[in-house]
Amino acid sequence: MPRIRHTTLTCSPGCTVEATLELFGGKWKALILYHLFEDGVLRFGEFRRRMPNVTQRMLTNQLRELEADGLISRTVFPEVPPRVEYELTDLGKTLKPVIQALKKWGDRYAHALQGRETGT
Repeated sequence: MPRIRHTTLTCSPGCTVEATLELFGGKWKALILYHLFEDGVLRFGEFRRRMPNVTQRMLTNQLRELEADGLISRTVFPEVPPRVEYELTDLGKTLKPVIQALKKWGDRYAHALQGRETGT
């Protein structure tokens, strides 16, 4: 199903937030970006090891969308078997504070949930 893209960002006060979430929203894109911030350059198999619950097809689609949006670059090396590496573009690197904020919030939320479960 093709993704709907904003043609302008003047549609409403929250329009830019919606457009930003379209870039890395979904279950796996933010995690892909997070791993690239942590490791710099990753190959497809390394993503699969770090995210064992993602299917090969879904990972491929998410990587393609991130590449099409200009957030990551894909380099194919002329080797046998072919080696493909993914890394953040300069635009993708600008999302680091956003991904770090999501991680920090998630850590606090997980800690709060754990406290509720244990009654502390």
